[in-house]
Amino acid sequence: MQETRQNKIARLLQKELSVIFQEQTRAMHGVMVSVTRTKISPDLSICTAYLSIFPSERGEELLQNIEKSSQQIRYALGQRVRHQLRIVPELRFFIDDSLDYIERIDELLKK
Repeated sequence: MQETRQNKIARLLQKELSVIFQEQTRAMHGVMVSVTRTKISPDLSICTAYLSIFPSERGEELLQNIEKSSQQIRYALGQRVRHQLRIVPELRFFIDDSLDYIERIDELLKK
């Protein structure tokens, strides 16, 4: 029962975070940030978001900027989900490098 609620909230947060990042990166030409996966803790207090950043060379730099502005992102998220959630979870961001990993494996298989 609790896991179903966690999944619903994780999907909601993923959707809303992706909209927020889409709006913020629209001003930065040539950069794309997408939310590939979100996980929420059982007590709904911590949300872990995995980000796919293109181009991947600027991934660490953009992740640091995102972590610095995590309070503003949390506020914007709170404004968007204020009718669905009572407490907006703390946000933690990580780079999802699975696409780079898959690309590397494809390159190795072609050789």
